[in-house]
Amino acid sequence: MIHLKAFLLDALESATTGGRRYHLWMGGLTLVMLIGAYGYWVQLRDGLEVTGMDDHVSWGLYISNFAFLVGLAAAAMLVVLPAYVLKDVDFGRAVLLAEGVAVSALLMCLAFVVVDLGNPLASWHLIPFIGILNWPQSLLAWDVVVLNGYLLINLAIPAYLLYSHYVGRQPDKRKYVPWIYVAVLWAVSIHLVTAFLFAGLPARPFWHNALLGPRFLASAFAAGPAFMILLLWFIRSQTEYPIEEGIFSKLAMITAVAAQVNLVMLASEVFTEFYFPTHHMLSAQYLFFGLEGHSALVPWIWTAVTLNVAATLVLTIHPLRRNPRWLMGACLVLFVAIWVEKGMGLVIPGFIPSPLGEIVEYSVTWVELAVTAGIWAMGLFVLTVLVRVALPIELGRVRSPHLERVAGD
Repeated sequence: MIHLKAFLLDALESATTGGRRYHLWMGGLTLVMLIGAYGYWVQLRDGLEVTGMDDHVSWGLYISNFAFLVGLAAAAMLVVLPAYVLKDVDFGRAVLLAEGVAVSALLMCLAFVVVDLGNPLASWHLIPFIGILNWPQSLLAWDVVVLNGYLLINLAIPAYLLYSHYVGRQPDKRKYVPWIYVAVLWAVSIHLVTAFLFAGLPARPFWHNALLGPRFLASAFAAGPAFMILLLWFIRSQTEYPIEEGIFSKLAMITAVAAQVNLVMLASEVFTEFYFPTHHMLSAQYLFFGLEGHSALVPWIWTAVTLNVAATLVLTIHPLRRNPRWLMGACLVLFVAIWVEKGMGLVIPGFIPSPLGEIVEYSVTWVELAVTAGIWAMGLFVLTVLVRVALPIELGRVRSPHLERVAGD
C-alpha cells in the first residue's frame, strides 16, 4: 500500500511539473477543452438543433471522428504484436507508448458517443449490466462491450508494468502476456464490429458492402502506425528516451503496405459503383461528383484521395521513405487524408440521398467544431500525461522511495 501511494504521488508530480513549453502545451490544450465544454453546454441547453444534424443526416462530425478513432485505437496493437508475439526487440520501448495511444483514442471514442447522444443521461443504457443493451442481438451492444473491454485491458497492462518497474520488481509474464494475446485479438474485433454497425444497414447501400470491414482495417493499419511514427519521432527528438532506429523503418513499411491495400480497395469500390451505375450508387455519385447540384463533399473527398495517393507514393519509394523529413511529412499527410476519407467521406454520404430520395446536405456548425476540438484536446492531454508519467519510470529515474528501507529491513 505504501508503494501504491508513493506511485500515485510521483505520477501526479511527473504530470504537473515540466518546462515552459510543457506548461504552454498543456495550458493550450486546457483552453481548447474549455472552449469545447462551452460548446457542449450550448448543445445541452438548446439541443441537437444547434448541430448540422437532422432527421435526414443523423450522424455527423461526432460519429465520423468516432469511426476514425476506433481504428487508431486498434492499430496501436501493431506495435504490441511484434514486441510480445513475434519477439521483435526493436518494438520493446514503444509498447507502453502504443498502449497510451490506445487509451487516449478509446476515451475520445467514448466521449464522441456521449456528445452524439444529445442527452447524456441516456448513456446509462449503454453501461453493461446496468442498461438495457439488447445483447447479443444488437451490434451496438457488441460495440459497447468490446470498446469498454479493450479500454480496461489497455489500462491494466501498462499500469501493472509501470508499477512493477516502479517498485523494482520484474513483471511476471504469466500475469500480463496472456492478456497481450487477448488484446491483439480484441483490437481487430473492435474495428470490425464498428464496421459491421455500418455494413449491417441494408437501407444504406453506400455502407452495405462486404468490403467495408477489410477497408476499415486497412485504413486503420495505415493511419495508426503513421501516428505512432510521428509520436515516437517527437519523443526521441525531445527526450532522452531511447527509441531504436529500426522501429521507424518497420513501422514505415507497415504503413506503406496498409496504405497501398487501402487504395486498392478504394479503387475496387469506385469501379463497382461507377462501371455499371444503378440506383444504389447515388450516394457515391454525390460524394465524388455531386448530385442534382449538391456537391458539398466533393472538394473534401478529392482532396483526401489526392493526399492519400501522394503520401502512399512517398512511402512506396524507398529512398524517400528512409528520409526522415519525407517520412514525417508523408505520415502527417496520410493521417489527415484518412481522417477525411474515413470520417466525412464515409459517414455523411451514407445518408444522402435518403431512402425516399430526398437530398438534404449536412453542414458542420461551430458547436460541433468546438466540441470536436475539445475532445481531441482532451485525448492529447491524456496522452501527454500518460507519456509524462511513463518515461521517467522506464528510464529508471523515478523509483519508490521505500525501496531502500524495504531492502534494509
